[in-house]
Formats: sequence, C-alpha cells, structure tokens
Amino acid sequence: MSLPDTRKTAASFARRTALFGLLAGVALVSACQVRPLYSNQPLSTGSTVSAREELASIAVKPVSSRYAQQVRNNLIFALTGGGERPSAPAYSLALNVTESVISTASIQVAKDQDQPTAGTVIMTAAYTLTDAKTGKSVANGQRSISSSFDKPGQEFASYRAQIDAENRAARELAELLHLALAQDLAKPGAR
Repeated sequence: MSLPDTRKTAASFARRTALFGLLAGVALVSACQVRPLYSNQPLSTGSTVSAREELASIAVKPVSSRYAQQVRNNLIFALTGGGERPSAPAYSLALNVTESVISTASIQVAKDQDQPTAGTVIMTAAYTLTDAKTGKSVANGQRSISSSFDKPGQEFASYRAQIDAENRAARELAELLHLALAQDLAKPGAR
C-alpha cells in the first residue's frame, strides 16, 4: 500500500479552489448593473421617459432669499437644460437653503481691534422630492458647499466679494443637488 502523492492532491485542490473562486466572481459581476447616470435610459424602474426628461419633470418650489433664489435658478437650468419646463411636472422639490458667512483670517489693526481679510460663505440646502400625483416623499437629503473670498478694506468691495462668493456657492450647490436628485431617482423603488 502506498501513500498518496501530496503534491498532486494539493495542486488539484488549488485548481478547484481557483475555479470555484472564478465562477463565484463571474456570478457576482453578472449581478452588477453599471450604466451612465445621464444616459438616455430611464432613471427609475417603470418609467418610459429618458433621464433628461425625468429630471426636467421636477418642479422646484419658490424660495424666499436672494441666495436661495440663485440656487433655485441654477438648479432649474440644470434640470431642464435651459429648455422649457413641463406644464404637468411629475415631481415637486422643496428647498430650504441656509447660509452662514464666517471670517477666516484677520489682521490686527489696533491693540484691541482685528480686521477680517478673508471670509467663507457656507451654503446648505435641505431638499424633499415628492411625487406630484400621490404627494408621497420620494427622496430627501442635504448638501453643503463653501466658497472663500477676500475682504478688502473698502466696504463696497468687501460686500461685492461676498455676493460673488454666494453666487459661486449657489452654482456649485445647484450642481450637487442636480446630481443628488439623479441618484435619488435612479435608486430602486424610488417611485
């Protein structure tokens, strides 16, 4: 009676393990669904319209402040691509935009007095997307962005720099919201 050759059985076992791992990997990868977010395919399951049309069917509710209006205008432009808004939107979006302005750098101009030389605008938008037909909440979330600016010694120049920083933050925040809404609609069971 002879003993089995351990090198052959170990090699055979390694081949079987590698084959099993390869088959398991192929099964896992075949279950993945990768597609471009802004393709012509519908975002949500059961939808018959393209991603662009579905995003354009979001009506953004009015807001109350200047910087929130900037976010709203930029978001509407991003959603519709500059085109006409639909007369019967499928979704309604409520925005709550807040802003805080902080001084980030200062110089000492007198013994007890500091003068700010730089500032940061932090803009945050909380949103709720609802189905226009049912009134059911489809998605909600919050996005935030910051934008820095210089504060020169002249008051008007400092004010204008802050307004420019607000406008920059509003554009970038609208882009973040556009992406977030597309991702929310693409999630399974979004509608």
